[in-house]
Amino acid sequence: MCGRYAASRRPEDLTGLFQVEKWEPAEALDPDWNVAPTKEVYAVLERPVKDAEDRRPVRQLRKLKWGLVPSFAKNPEGAARMINARAETVHEKPSFRRPFAARRCILPADGYYEWVTGADERELEVQGRKKRPRKQPYFVTPADGSVFAMAGLYEFWRDRTLPDDHPQSWWVTCSVITTEAETGPLAVAPADGPRSLSDIHPRMPLMLTPDRWDAWLDPARTDVDELRELLAPPPGGLMRAYPVPTAVSNVRNNGPELLEELAAPEVGTLF
Repeated sequence: MCGRYAASRRPEDLTGLFQVEKWEPAEALDPDWNVAPTKEVYAVLERPVKDAEDRRPVRQLRKLKWGLVPSFAKNPEGAARMINARAETVHEKPSFRRPFAARRCILPADGYYEWVTGADERELEVQGRKKRPRKQPYFVTPADGSVFAMAGLYEFWRDRTLPDDHPQSWWVTCSVITTEAETGPLAVAPADGPRSLSDIHPRMPLMLTPDRWDAWLDPARTDVDELRELLAPPPGGLMRAYPVPTAVSNVRNNGPELLEELAAPEVGTLF
């Protein structure tokens, strides 16, 4: 799954990297090292510019809210539960199948966080003893330092309680597509730590390599079978994972220190 990630790249860097044609500086976001559900995030997408005479799709860098609200929803209360869409079923789930066919995006990130329960706490769980498990966060990121381009979907939702001209009458929300975690070896693995992403968690965000960006963003591509081919996992051995401070577990904490690589997990023995 993807429940938290880091996104610290400047919009100027993203517009060049993704060949963005339109970006509004008024939508600039501060670097965020602890992106949590319902926060505003950057998304790269292609669609016609509103009110423009030329209706061709334009590649844009937009500010969306993480947690997809289906267009048919009566209210946005379930958005925090719609942060992820499974690659295996995204084409058939009512909340995701229409965005999958027509409204796909890329959510740029530095990488994502995942938590592993300590071995001692796991043993207590096995014994049936009541204790809130302590978990060690790991940060997963491309080993070469490149952008982690997560496959995403976006959707529009109309708040019928507000007038048409109200600035918040329309919501634009998004979801991260996830896939089975890689079972092969990490490009860089921590000492005495996980050897693969599946050792950390059974699922991971679907990362799109640059050769798939154009096809994924192209709104003219609507054939479901062809789109599903783009959901194939990226080549193995591109990622690294390392333990980071448990401070990231508190969403109120935010800063580059959350990505500090620890010499050893704070929680103790994990593997």
